[in-house]
Amino acid sequence: MNLDLTKADKQWFMTPVKKHVSLYKMIEPGDRIAVGLSGGKDSSVLFYILTQLQRQLPFDFELVPLTLTMGFEGVDISPLENYVAALGNELQIKHTLIGKIIFEEREEKNPCSLCANMRRGAMYNFAKALGCNKAALGHHLDDAVETFFMNMIFNGKMGTFQPKTYLDRRDITLIRPMLALEEETITKVVAKKGIPVVTNPCPANKKTKREEMKHLVSSLSKSYPDIRYKFLTAIKTAEFRNFWRPEDYR
Repeated sequence: MNLDLTKADKQWFMTPVKKHVSLYKMIEPGDRIAVGLSGGKDSSVLFYILTQLQRQLPFDFELVPLTLTMGFEGVDISPLENYVAALGNELQIKHTLIGKIIFEEREEKNPCSLCANMRRGAMYNFAKALGCNKAALGHHLDDAVETFFMNMIFNGKMGTFQPKTYLDRRDITLIRPMLALEEETITKVVAKKGIPVVTNPCPANKKTKREEMKHLVSSLSKSYPDIRYKFLTAIKTAEFRNFWRPEDYR
């Protein structure tokens, strides 16, 4: 691993993140932020970026890297533990049986929604138990675009997730610092820095509706290379008067 931050890195991926973090007031003095690490590229790059922000922002905040085991056999998370240690922190581990419950006990045919809800619930509970007031998620620009198309195509709704959301039932605030970064950028950061990636053992991996949307966005980007950043501009500047809402005509 080569985790040093270069001047080019700052301009390439740190500056866009810092601008979005500041724009939506994602990180504030005294925050204790849980960072959910799955072993995948997105959450691992998120943790790297946040550790760099600790050195750059003009106030103090804490990071609490945590992970959930899913009950799958043969998963080695030691590379993740070593990576977190290399960045000067200690990985907090919560053992669960979520994977076994969903795939073996319940034998869910469409497991993704239930799995996501169970993992989120377990992560938020763990974060609160560790004294965190915020949780950082590794969603990037591609995720936001894909979620928009999923909502429109499958639910007939227009919208995507927010950069910052307070969950009153959990008393925790979710932040998504990497929404200004394309997935391709994150992939390149992993390669350049030698960040370890733990293989996802989920039986449903790469077989989801989101994967269909990923292919759709990739296909559109071949004809419209800047579609992701056009989306980013559009979602910030959308005007409700351009939509056909019946209540506006009453």
